[in-house]
Amino acid sequence: PAATDAQRVAALKRVSDLLSYAAEDHPGPGAAAAQHLSASIAKLAAADSATRDRAERAFSDTLRIALDQLATLLQPQDVTRESLPPQLVRDWIAPDGHALVQISPKVPKGVDPNDDTMLRRFAKAVKAAEPSAIGGPISILHSADTIINAFLHAALWSILSITILLWITLRRFGDVLRTLVPLLVSGLVTLEMCVVLGMSLNFANIIALPLMLGVGVAFKVYFVMAWRAGQTGLLHSSLTHAVLFSAATTATAFGSLWLSHHPGTSSMGKLLALALTCTLIGAVVFQPVLMGKPRVKRAKEPIPRNQ
Repeated sequence: PAATDAQRVAALKRVSDLLSYAAEDHPGPGAAAAQHLSASIAKLAAADSATRDRAERAFSDTLRIALDQLATLLQPQDVTRESLPPQLVRDWIAPDGHALVQISPKVPKGVDPNDDTMLRRFAKAVKAAEPSAIGGPISILHSADTIINAFLHAALWSILSITILLWITLRRFGDVLRTLVPLLVSGLVTLEMCVVLGMSLNFANIIALPLMLGVGVAFKVYFVMAWRAGQTGLLHSSLTHAVLFSAATTATAFGSLWLSHHPGTSSMGKLLALALTCTLIGAVVFQPVLMGKPRVKRAKEPIPRNQ
């Protein structure tokens, strides 16, 4: 039976007194909290009946819910299609009776469940058994293949476009190679440094490589044009200083992505900074060695004046 309001008041006063006595008899950690709780309970005992009803509901409703859940767990029943929520049934069973089957790979102990090789092998086995199968692993692999193919197409089209523009500008096949070879070598060195530094390529930072083709080729064109004009001592020239300052400005803009809290954006900034460094070294150090001495311009013979 439910307690009367007088019984609740008496119980609250008794608990308040016990907490107060305990705090006085045992001073130390927790005594102040006990005194505060005792004062709060005393205020509740002195309040009106409606306030105590609200307090009882606030404390007892959650307890009743927990007890009901416990009683349900102690009386388990068979899970059938009829006992499941209709929305859940519609998500897994079609109106014609076909059921959705979810398959997960058996991951050996100590193996990363997100390993690309294992995921690809699992998806291939599922597609061999059921060609119309869909799902997370298959979608992930198809998305990855699409991104990689798009990256390769972007890189090839970038190199082709750059080559055509260089030919239009320089008009010499040898000068085009003197511009492209350091650029491609810088790209290979960037990939090698990624291996040395343990920096893995992902679908976020891979976009940095085609981007650096456009940025890096500009540095190479500057040096080739100066070399064709007969300029010597490129390493300590004002052109090199200008290229260094330009690279520092670009590195500041791209490198700031490294500070991002997002892992993908941060890795993209890191790779951009590394690629820009390798591109700059290729332009300042490797390209002057590759070009060699400037071309000697053939002097024009003076035209004799008629006497």
